[in-house]
Amino acid sequence: MTIHTVEVPEGNAVFGQTTSAFAGFGYSAAVRAHGLLFIAGTIGRRADGTIPDTIEEQTEIAIRKIEEILRLENLDLSALVDVTSYHVDIRQHLPGFIEAKQRLVAPPYPTWTIIGVNGLASPGLLVEIRATAAYPDASR
Repeated sequence: MTIHTVEVPEGNAVFGQTTSAFAGFGYSAAVRAHGLLFIAGTIGRRADGTIPDTIEEQTEIAIRKIEEILRLENLDLSALVDVTSYHVDIRQHLPGFIEAKQRLVAPPYPTWTIIGVNGLASPGLLVEIRATAAYPDASR
């Protein structure tokens, strides 16, 4: 079995200084195996490291980061097959999340599980999104 780790280059415009989290926490942005791309939980921290106050902006940044990881592998959001998002204060923030998600994610839609949580890794984070994408040449 061949496993390929996806590296987000330092200085990447979308990730900015947040690429240091991969080494700091000891994980990969994404891993390719068996025709699938497993994308680690992605948060809406801006490239300069700051955390936006709104769920809409955090959602957009997280989805843009997922989109960038997909781009590094010559894929786009249509390659997503399964997504799970974790939400702080889900009842309060779900409408803003859905609004941002609908603006950015077009058909064909992946499966998507939405889970409420008490908190995420840093204070102020409201959403974390993990995803799995399929390569077009993967066997059925």
